Amino acid sequence: MSTGRDFTRTEVMTVAAARLLHDGAVCFVGIGLPSTAANLARLTHAPEVVLIYESGTIGTRPQVLPLSIGDGELSTSADTVVSTPEIFRYWLQGGRIDAGFLGAAQIDRFANINTTVIGTYARPKVRLPGAGGAPEIAGMAGEVFIVLEQTRRTFVDRLEFITSVGFLGGGDERRRSGLQGKGPSAVITDLGILTPDSATKELTLTSIHPGVTVEQVRAATGWPLRVSDHLQTTRAPEAGELAALRELLRRTAEKHAKQEVAGG
Repeated sequence: MSTGRDFTRTEVMTVAAARLLHDGAVCFVGIGLPSTAANLARLTHAPEVVLIYESGTIGTRPQVLPLSIGDGELSTSADTVVSTPEIFRYWLQGGRIDAGFLGAAQIDRFANINTTVIGTYARPKVRLPGAGGAPEIAGMAGEVFIVLEQTRRTFVDRLEFITSVGFLGGGDERRRSGLQGKGPSAVITDLGILTPDSATKELTLTSIHPGVTVEQVRAATGWPLRVSDHLQTTRAPEAGELAALRELLRRTAEKHAKQEVAGG
């Protein structure tokens, strides 16, 4: 969706998410929007970020965005490729992952996410792709960033199924559960950025994107949204960030189109 400026809401969301990754961080990356944001960080302010994917690729530098964790672009551009058990046991469980970048189909006020089913598990209205490595990443990465578009269908008051834990019921419940990671640090959407309250862990709107109003964010949230007393406006994407993002997406679309033609 256009913002009425020279960038779209999806672009400002992607840029804002990319900025959260610091140079040299070891990041466990999910496919989709998280992969776009993480690779944009690598192409702009964080050239030494180490991107790890579930298929075992470490230090991957794809020229185009992967279609899945099994995309050959990840392995051919990686520093090394190890087994999936090593990725999870040595890297993730060993506390060697600084940040996890995840997407979601649904999220609740305590940043628990669902990627499994819409509706009840026994009788789902929609069956989603499933968990993959997200539950482990959400539980064990040093911190977690979650990227998704914000609507009342995605930001729901109560999840019927929790695929990956955020802060469970809030407060210190996550800590008491024994999970080693500190949990979600930020939820980045096409409308703004939400961060957990330090005490209750309820997601609070702390930044709105250029051209967005608080009323728009509240209307897209399935619970009474808390808004920070020190609400900020997200810094608009810079020309270099937009150019890098658009070129990455152009290369990706061009390569995938060629693959479709070659495949008949």
